[in-house]
Amino acid sequence: MSATLPLAKIAQQMRRDSLMSTTEAGSGHPSTCLSCAEIMSVLFFDEMRFDPLDPKAYDVDVFVLSKGHAAPILWSALKHAGGISEDLKDLRKFTSTLEGHPTPRNPWVRVATGSLGQGLGAACGMAWARKQDGHPGRVFTLMGDGEVAEGSVFEAAAFASHEGLTNLVAIVDVNAFGQSGPTMQAHETGAYASRFEAFGWQAVECEGHDIAAVQAAFARVRNATKPSIILARTLKGKGAPIMEDKDGWHGKPVKKGEELESALAAIGEVDLGEILVPSRRYGHSRPAPAQFSVSPAYKTGDLVATREAYGSALEQIGSQCASIVGVDGDTKNSTFSDRLKKARPAQFVDAYIAEQNMVSVALGVSTEGKIPFASSFACFLSRAYDQIRMAGHSEPSHLVIVGSHAGVSIGEDGQSQMALEDLAMMRGVIPATVFYPSDAVSAEKLTELAGKTPGVVYLRMSRPKTAILYPNEETFVVGGSKVLRSSAQDAVTVVGAGVTLHEALAAHAELASSGIAIRVIDLYSLKPVDTRTLLQAAAETTGFVTVEDHGACGGLGEAVASAVAGRSRIEILAVRELPRSGTPTQLMHAYGIDKDAIVSAVKRLLA
Repeated sequence: MSATLPLAKIAQQMRRDSLMSTTEAGSGHPSTCLSCAEIMSVLFFDEMRFDPLDPKAYDVDVFVLSKGHAAPILWSALKHAGGISEDLKDLRKFTSTLEGHPTPRNPWVRVATGSLGQGLGAACGMAWARKQDGHPGRVFTLMGDGEVAEGSVFEAAAFASHEGLTNLVAIVDVNAFGQSGPTMQAHETGAYASRFEAFGWQAVECEGHDIAAVQAAFARVRNATKPSIILARTLKGKGAPIMEDKDGWHGKPVKKGEELESALAAIGEVDLGEILVPSRRYGHSRPAPAQFSVSPAYKTGDLVATREAYGSALEQIGSQCASIVGVDGDTKNSTFSDRLKKARPAQFVDAYIAEQNMVSVALGVSTEGKIPFASSFACFLSRAYDQIRMAGHSEPSHLVIVGSHAGVSIGEDGQSQMALEDLAMMRGVIPATVFYPSDAVSAEKLTELAGKTPGVVYLRMSRPKTAILYPNEETFVVGGSKVLRSSAQDAVTVVGAGVTLHEALAAHAELASSGIAIRVIDLYSLKPVDTRTLLQAAAETTGFVTVEDHGACGGLGEAVASAVAGRSRIEILAVRELPRSGTPTQLMHAYGIDKDAIVSAVKRLLA
């Protein structure tokens, strides 16, 4: 394509666009756009196969802008390729999809970026899914040299090499400056090359402002037998003397008037003429997802951990639908996700002990039409919270996250292994759905429901075996709850989920023997909550006791308190101090979340 397109001129025009759009917006990162202009010109107008008229095309190459602050030059490339019609001067305006950092509000963006160090992991997920499907397309991601300091980058690098992702090409814009000063390696592209080569990659160094050199670098990795990385030496602010190769210009547009005019004059006027980027597609069709459902087969009296039921459900739905994918952080024999791996190994990938990359890979997998279930111990998900947060910003991707071994009920392993913050963490993700099953039937049914619920979905699974509460045909819905015990004489409503629901039922039996009736609600959907049922309980009983195997902040109790909004008295039973090792029974009693604590709380409310 380069024989008919003026790649150097396109690069210069994109520099002009980046300067003008950020100056018009009064904010943005023009210097990091100017450094990667030749890279973007060669990539979008010469190397990548895509259809400028179809942002949702499947049978094309894929691009992820990991250095999301360079969004203005992405919008410029798409504009000149014919992919978008929006005015570039609408950058960062409330009504525009040309946001300050890329999000899927713009149809060309697959995953939100801007929290650095995550684009490579997402690209790994896309490349892995394509490899599994036999898709011929490649995945390209552009990173900044500053973000290569992130450990998640090398989690992704190890994953790509281990999985043989020869369809993955990363490019690093080595402009030597971060936000507040020089990067660790400055312009030493060889230092980056040796590190990625040590991780099993093919590394190519080039002069990033030489069109022919950039083209040659892409040509060298076109038929690579390893994941590939191009390390392009560039100058931050290239072409604008006021900022070229100077510190202090990160996130700083030039001022209207003399500064902008001087910078544009230095770059020069550009006459692009007519640019035609033809559709270049592979003709590969997206696999159609199949329908799936679970068929629980439990009996009254069975004792089954919800985590084990999750594994059974995952195997069932994965065997029916090839779009179901398991991703696990080396906990698969405890989360029971290994049941899918044994049944359908091509639909499972090990992320090993690298939870940040596990979530990024799962997010990337989801953009390929898959439904990933990423599982680990709930306490370890906290180190991947930024990746989870960014997945929330990447709607409409569909990502199911499963946290097991939650709360003090895990027992003797001790406080470092007890997730007491995960519900608050996941409820804090604005578009997330949060489920918390209490028995094997609800665990299977909510696993199925999670696979059919768009966006980020969190499933909280428990370690202990618990009794069967529901018939196998029971149904569950997003935002629902189950009233398990009720009468016209109910004095207090007790709300629980997971292991504490069983304690609530035991408390109901003990209180009934002394003439006190309580209502018991299974709040299996913690986000959204069943506000209608809770408000009805607020109107019909004296108050609420909530009980949860979680910290007091941001969990079940606060969800109920928010739903009833001061219309009822509420006592929140939760873990309020750092726990010790011990048996589950000891710990639940010691931290006030067992049957005895519930009975005492009910009596306090009635005193």
